[in-house]
Amino acid sequence: MADPAPGPSQAAGKGLGPVYPPALAPDATQIEEGRKLFAGNCDFRAGAARVDALPPPGLPELAFAGRSNVGKSSLLNALTGRKALARVSNTPGRTQQINFFDLAGRLMLVDLPGYGYAAAQKRAVAKWTKLIEHYLKGRAGLRRVLVLIDARHGVKPADRRVLTFLDEAALSYAVVLTKCDQVDEDALARMAADTFAALARRAAAYPGLYLTSARSGSGIAELRAALTSLAAGSGSAPRGR
Repeated sequence: MADPAPGPSQAAGKGLGPVYPPALAPDATQIEEGRKLFAGNCDFRAGAARVDALPPPGLPELAFAGRSNVGKSSLLNALTGRKALARVSNTPGRTQQINFFDLAGRLMLVDLPGYGYAAAQKRAVAKWTKLIEHYLKGRAGLRRVLVLIDARHGVKPADRRVLTFLDEAALSYAVVLTKCDQVDEDALARMAADTFAALARRAAAYPGLYLTSARSGSGIAELRAALTSLAAGSGSAPRGR
């Protein structure tokens, strides 16, 4: 059993906290609730490379999506306080199935295949796309999609296509900036402001940003707190915004 650090994160940049805007930041009680949940057992439950292999829905689900090499596996490992819950690879596009992880019997963390990797074969990309779209559109227990954006590069065309798909499908999503420790403080502040402004114009976007670093731990406690509010037994929000 992991024991994630309890306290809130240090600021992610100059005058910039790990939640943007700061009014959405969790309080100490919520931080502690998040620490306790993510310190619980987290076990691999299923892997699906085909639509007919998807497990039946049960627990509230949180799906993690992002470009290949955005740091999705590292973020999942940091959230759960483990080193190898999700496989970290230097080869983009390595994850080719949807992986389901049961967090303490209260949340299902769903790791989606990365998108936007140009070297992947077109047939494989089409297969992943069909699988992901089927999962997203047909999953009654899906509480929110977390779209991970590399803070070093910002929102790319492949990210915009995913955000538009989620808007059109009326699927609630939140944007998480990753690798924020690798960005200059002023540049990170501009990135957060620009991304927040862009999300304000999108129908299904959660009106806030999470700024994280799996390496330094910045923003991890705050993101845990936000996800805990969607868990079973926490007054789970309904599907949608």
